[in-house]
Formats: sequence, structure tokens, C-alpha cells
Amino acid sequence: MSYSDGCAPMNCRDKSLLRDLARRLAEVAGLPVMGERRALWKRHNRLERVRPLVLIFAEGAWTELLPDDVLQCADENARSIEWSLRHRLYWHEHLPDDYVFEPEWVVYKKVTTTGWGLEPRQIDSPMNRGAWAFDPVIREPADLGKLHYPEVVCDEAATARAYTQAQELFDGILNVKLKGVAHVSFHLMALYCRLRGLGHVMADMCENPNMLHEAMAFLEEGHRRLIAQYEALNLLSLNNDDTYHSSGGVGYTDELPQADCAPGRVRPCDMWASAEAQELAQVGPEMHEAFSLQYERRLLAPFGLNGYGCCEDLVLKLDDVFTIPNIRRISISPFSDVAACAEKLGGDYIFSWKPHPAHIVGGFDEDHVRDYLKRALEATKGCVVEMILKDTHTCEHRPERFTRWAQIAYELAEQYA
Repeated sequence: MSYSDGCAPMNCRDKSLLRDLARRLAEVAGLPVMGERRALWKRHNRLERVRPLVLIFAEGAWTELLPDDVLQCADENARSIEWSLRHRLYWHEHLPDDYVFEPEWVVYKKVTTTGWGLEPRQIDSPMNRGAWAFDPVIREPADLGKLHYPEVVCDEAATARAYTQAQELFDGILNVKLKGVAHVSFHLMALYCRLRGLGHVMADMCENPNMLHEAMAFLEEGHRRLIAQYEALNLLSLNNDDTYHSSGGVGYTDELPQADCAPGRVRPCDMWASAEAQELAQVGPEMHEAFSLQYERRLLAPFGLNGYGCCEDLVLKLDDVFTIPNIRRISISPFSDVAACAEKLGGDYIFSWKPHPAHIVGGFDEDHVRDYLKRALEATKGCVVEMILKDTHTCEHRPERFTRWAQIAYELAEQYA
């Protein structure tokens, strides 16, 4: 859980309500099952086959599961904190998965960057939550000259205020932790497509490859400089805990940090990192390697453990993904051939399977869900499997569907232990 940068004094009613919610969360975090789950994740992440682990990230559907009208605090900052606390409590009570609830509140250092010199533009949809369209700001090779490398900025005063307020609010209830940059994930192609436009990037692969290579090399160097700045400013934090990793899963591991890690001085080799290139889902292995993976591989090389992929089908690209240094977690999308991927991964990597989120909408068919999950688990018997339900933008205001999906997945996971 993170704490927003609100510094205005909190009224007594809001503070009392938040402390009551925090006490409930502390009780949940103290349950024996949390220690059991934590141990399972550590074994799983070091490639022991325990049982398939289950996580649910409701994402866009949270507006239906926990709408703003359930909030009781008056102050805007307090309402943000209230939502985060209620979010965890709802998750525990209604989404029976393997998430570990820690008895803590994390305050993240107020770290920003100066940007890349150009800001993405988009054409918004007239529909609420509708799809937007690209509005390119890079239209010709000369526009690449408008880009510059970002500089890191840390607002220490704002960080101190947020940390102090969190300590006062949760004193005696939750452990307040200060973290810097703990989630490291590279999205080079996503960034460039926002600047250039996806259609133009696809055309450039054939018509203007030098321009695309120039852009990707610039973004690689810019991200390398960002990581170097984070390290020099001592802004990196360990993520061998409940920190979200890659496109699903969490970071619990005894393999990180490295044995020679100095207390309070985290390096890339002490951390998990990840990358993805969903925009290249329809691009063949050769172009994926040439225009994206070679750049991502070099960025990932310094990190202790790595993940790759998200919603793109990697089945034809797995041999290239295996060449990423310290690769551990590989995303298997809803559109992938599970059996073919299982044959490739075996027990050498975490099989981070993303079941199809569309099963939560339409006519929710429990028998179909059970059969779908069972067939995948049969195909992955020799793998280190996690089932990550995500990209769930709606449940059509039927939150019980998440509960039933989780119960079915958990029952099957126990059978395939």
C-alpha cells in the first residue's frame, strides 16, 4: 500500500475511521495463512513446483467492486487512503487467492523525471472509457532530434511530509515503510508508439528501419541513464517482497538481494526487473528481436532476476526470450497455445499464465471456466505455474463472478499440487 502526498491536517473523524480500517487490515495480515502464502511464493519463485498459485487483479473492474460512494471520509487525501485500505479488505474477503497482505503501509519517495522532451498526444473517445486513437508527435526523422534524456528529480520535502503523516496516522497499527523505485519495468515500444503512432511504427519496420533503430537506441540509452541516476541517488529499493512483478506475480524470494548487498544501498543486481512489447504481438520473431528485444535484453542484463511479456503471444519468440540474462518469469497470454508454451518452458521458468478475462463477462458459465482452467493445468503439469487473472475491465456489476472464478481456480490448483 502506498501513501499519497497529502499534508493537510486530517479531521478527527477521518483519522479515527482510517485507523479502524488499518486495525482490520493488521488483523488480516496477522493470519497464519499469510506466512504460509509467503513461503509458497518464495519456493515458487525459485522454481520449486508447489502448486499452481493464483492471483486476481480486478484492475478496471474495481470501479464496480468498490465504487467511490462507499467511501466515508470527507477529505480528498483521506478518501484516497480509505479506498486503498478498503481495497485490501475487499480483496481478502471476496477474492480468495494467494495474495499476501502485509501489516504495513508503504510511502514511496516522490520521484519524478523531466520527461523525454516530447509529450504523447491522443485523440480521446467520445464514449466513457472508450478507446483513444494515436495522435503522433514524431512525424519524420528530424523530430527525433526533439527528444532528450530525462533527469531524475526527488522531492525530499514532500517525501518527508508524507512519511511523517503516515507515521502519525498508523502509529501502533501498521509498519510504515519508506521506499524508492521498487517496480522496474521497461516499455520502450509502448513509449515510442505513443510518440510515433502504432501504424507508423509498423510501416517503419519495412520502409524506414533506420529511423526506428535510432529511436529505440535513444530510448535504451535514456532508460539506462535513468537506472544509473536512481542508483547514484540511492533511490532503488528492494522488491523481494509483495511488490508486483512483471505483468503479474509478486517478488518474494530468498535469492535477492545478492550476498554482498550493502544495507541501505540497493543495486540493479539486487532487484527484479521486467520488459514487454505488446505492440509487437503481430510481428514475427526476427523483427521482434531486431526492433525491441535486443534493446530490452541489454537493459535487463544488470538485474538479478527478470520477467518478460504481458498480453502478447510469445509462443514463436520463446527461444529469443530465453536468452535474456537471469530470466525467471515469462508471461503466457490468453492468446497463447498453452501446451506448446508448456513444452518449451518445462520447469525452467515461471509459467505466468494469464487466463482469458472475457470469462468474467457475458453469460458466466462455471462449468466452462472449470473445464478451461483444468485443460490448461493438465497441459502444464511439468511447469511452475501461476494463474493471474487480470485485464478485467468490467464484471458487469456482478462482483460474485470474481469470487466464484477464484474459488474454482483455487480448488483446481489444490488438485494439481
